[in-house]
Amino acid sequence: MQNPLVVALAYDGLCTFEFGVVVEVFGLPRPEMGENWYRFAVAGIEAGELRAMGGIRLAVDGDLSLLEQAGTIVVPGWRGADEPVPEALCKALRKAHARGARVMSICSGVFVLAAAGLLDGLQASTHWRYTEKLQQRYPQIEVMPDVLYIDNGSVLTSAGSAAGIDLSLHLVRRDYGQFAANSVARRLVVPPHRVGGQAQFIEQPMPVAYESQRLSPLFDYLQNHLADEHTVESLATFTGMSPRTFLRRFAATTGTTPSRWLLNMRLTRCRDLLESSTLSIDEIAERVGFGSAATLRHHFRAKLSTTPAAYRKTFTSGNEKMITSR
Repeated sequence: MQNPLVVALAYDGLCTFEFGVVVEVFGLPRPEMGENWYRFAVAGIEAGELRAMGGIRLAVDGDLSLLEQAGTIVVPGWRGADEPVPEALCKALRKAHARGARVMSICSGVFVLAAAGLLDGLQASTHWRYTEKLQQRYPQIEVMPDVLYIDNGSVLTSAGSAAGIDLSLHLVRRDYGQFAANSVARRLVVPPHRVGGQAQFIEQPMPVAYESQRLSPLFDYLQNHLADEHTVESLATFTGMSPRTFLRRFAATTGTTPSRWLLNMRLTRCRDLLESSTLSIDEIAERVGFGSAATLRHHFRAKLSTTPAAYRKTFTSGNEKMITSR
């Protein structure tokens, strides 16, 4: 990447979980990823030693001047939705963004980006507890209450704390490809990809035992049979439910529909194969269940705003370097 320096903001009252996510994804040494992996620094927005949640005291690498060097700036939460954002911080963020730095927020950190005016006219996500307050306070922002994260290009926002993991992995995927994102996810022991449009919360986060027993084997089956044709009726039969009950339980468990879930899984597998194999686009389309290269290209462009060939060209060489550096 052009500028691999990631700078995380630290402040008095720092949200430790969100900060830990940023350190885990961007701050750990990863020699297997090659020489161009992220560099990491922490910028304090106030002078002196900072107190984080949980009684932790934090020494930082520098002050807001670090933002002048950053390629990516992360706001890991904020000390309160009603807490004012210092104008010096807003000014530093605007200046960094204007020269080309990306800015990213986790959870309540969106209020910092909003105060700096960096979300005006854009979509934004935050924890569902804050969506109404964010929309009322900043009507120029289109607040999306039911998504995990939003990527506006140079401005990115995520929902609740754990959604910061999803957004961080999304950024790794954007910068270095699916191979790198999967590698980081394995070390985190988390799913490698949850799409940003997935619901923040669902009606029944943990299905009752008998539903779990029926749906868990289904997910395994679908992962291993992406190339097959699936209908609501066939999937309902597999789980031993009526189609109506199946659709309701599937949505309650995943936050989406079977067709959208399958589409996301097929695109994820497609990206894996584009990066890790020499299969043709037609062969990949057949293998992941799109049937034809034309259908694959349609969905790939609609979801990822690029073509399979361009994606492969962008990420294959980087993955080869990471593989050979192991």
